[in-house]
Amino acid sequence: MRQLALPISPPPEPTLENFVPGANTELVARLRELLAGRLAESVLYLWGAPGCGRTHLLRACAGAALAVADDVEALDEPAQVALFNAINQARERGGTVLAAGAAPPAQLPLRADLRSRLAWGLVYEVKPLTDEERAQYLRAEAARRGLRVGDEVVRYLLAQVRRDLPSLVAIMEHLDRTALERRRPLTLPLVREALKALR
Repeated sequence: MRQLALPISPPPEPTLENFVPGANTELVARLRELLAGRLAESVLYLWGAPGCGRTHLLRACAGAALAVADDVEALDEPAQVALFNAINQARERGGTVLAAGAAPPAQLPLRADLRSRLAWGLVYEVKPLTDEERAQYLRAEAARRGLRVGDEVVRYLLAQVRRDLPSLVAIMEHLDRTALERRRPLTLPLVREALKALR
């Protein structure tokens, strides 16, 4: 008989505290300055590959009184004009625009004047985590959910699944549910079974 798994440990809301910084320590420090109102720049632009943590960082900062724009490379002409105006307004009246995209400003398929505005301030590449940092994340997320994971489980997961953080979050959710439903600890055989069910 399987136990019914209820969503008792939903993922926490994105914050700077629960972001795994890895090589992004300086970027996180600038975002803390931004949230505290101490950042002197009017534009902070983040870029990086999907799954690197851009969206987490934007959502962590979205509550602050600032303009936020994600996936700027997908903005249509009116949205590009609006972002251009928001940057000019932030520069003239104070404030900051936090924007993000998949490439550095010079490589974005945007109006030239908007590309140059995005490059005016601080530009940071959000660097992906190393395998050791991903392993630390998996252990911490398992502990947050009340699960124990051995090193062999962590190594197996990093070898078998997509290693971007959104995928790792989804896998941990699935493993948590599976362990609860089957009333078994999170061992390598159970992980193999659980991953087979996803294929």
